[in-house]
Amino acid sequence: MIVGVPKEIKDNENRVGLVPAGVRALADHRHTVLVEAHAGEGSGISDAEYRAAGARIVARAAEVWKRAEMIVKVKEPLESEFKGMRKGQIIFTYFHLAPMPRLTRALLDREVTAVAYETIRESDGSLPLLTPMSEVAGRMSIQVGAQYLEKINGGRGVLLGGVPGVPPAQVVIIGGGIVGMNAAKMAMGMGAQVTILDKSLNQLRYIDDVFNGRVATLASNTHTISESSKKADLLVGAVLIPGASAPKLVTRRMIREMKKGSVIVDVAVDQGGCVETTHPTTHSHPTFFVDGVLHYCVANMPGAVPRTSTFALTNATLPFGLALANHGFLKAVKASAALREGVNTYHGHLTYEAVARAQRLRHTPIENLL
Repeated sequence: MIVGVPKEIKDNENRVGLVPAGVRALADHRHTVLVEAHAGEGSGISDAEYRAAGARIVARAAEVWKRAEMIVKVKEPLESEFKGMRKGQIIFTYFHLAPMPRLTRALLDREVTAVAYETIRESDGSLPLLTPMSEVAGRMSIQVGAQYLEKINGGRGVLLGGVPGVPPAQVVIIGGGIVGMNAAKMAMGMGAQVTILDKSLNQLRYIDDVFNGRVATLASNTHTISESSKKADLLVGAVLIPGASAPKLVTRRMIREMKKGSVIVDVAVDQGGCVETTHPTTHSHPTFFVDGVLHYCVANMPGAVPRTSTFALTNATLPFGLALANHGFLKAVKASAALREGVNTYHGHLTYEAVARAQRLRHTPIENLL
C-alpha cells in the first residue's frame, strides 16, 4: 500500500501522523511511505530521519494526496484539503465529525473511507487512540488554566495552589473520565482544591478510591453543576460521548453567575463543547470572554506540546495503521471489531450512528456494507 503523511495545516498544529519508527515498520512490510517535506519538523523530526527509516520525501502536499491510498494524519482535513480526497482513499485521523457537517458531506460526496481515531473502541469499551491525547489535554487544561488565571492574562489573579494563610483556587472538573482524571492529578499536584462531577456513581467511587478521598466528588446534575460553577476559579469541561456532540451542561445562565475573571477550559470543544458559550478557538487566538468569564476553547490543545503528543499518539495508532496497510481495509475491519467501530464513512455511506443522529442524516451500519 502507498501510505501518505502530509504536513498538518491546522493553526499551530505541529504534530505529525507518523514517526520514523512507524515508517520503518511499514517499510519492513514493503509498503511505500510518502512524507511531505518538513512534515515532522514541528515535532522535532527531520526529513533525514524519515529517509533513514525508509520514507520518500515529497515536496508538495498535493502529490501526497494524489498518490497515497491511505492518508495518515492527526487532525481532520480542512477545506483546502478536500480537493485532494478521492473515492476509495482511506483517511486515518481524528475526525470529530458530529459538529462538522461540511466535512461529513465532503467525505460522503467523495466516497472516502474515513477511519476515525476517536471512535475506535475495544471490547472493554476503552478508546485506545483517544486516550493518549485525552491524557495530554487533561494535564494541559490545568497548566493552561493556571496561566490564564493570572491577572495579566485576563484572570482573577489567583494562584492555583495558594500560599500559607491564603486558600488555594477551586478547580471544578465536569466529567470523570481520562481527561478529568488527568486534570485532577495536575490540579492536586499544584495544590488546588478539586471537585469532580460525573453521572456515574461507580466512576465517582473509583475516583474517591484512587485519590484517597482528597478529591471531592459530586453526582452530576443541573443543580450540582450550577452550584459548583459558582464556586469555581477554574472550570474544566471534560465530558465525552464517543463520536457524538457533547451535551451543553454549563448554561449561559450559569456563566453569568460565575466569578468575574474565572476561567473555563472546555476540552470537549472538539465535539462541540459542553459549555453553552463555547466556540472553537486557535492557538493564535485562544481565548474570549463571555459575561466576564475567560474561555479557552482551543480545538487541538495537544498540538501545543507536539513532541510529547506525536510520540504518545503514534504509539497507539501504529498497530491499527499497520493492520489497514497489511491486510487492506476490508480484511482488516472484518477481523477487528475495534477497527469497525472506527469507520465513520464508507463508499458514500455514513456508518457511525452518533454522527448521523447529530446531523440528522441516514445511518448505514458498516456491517451491512462489508
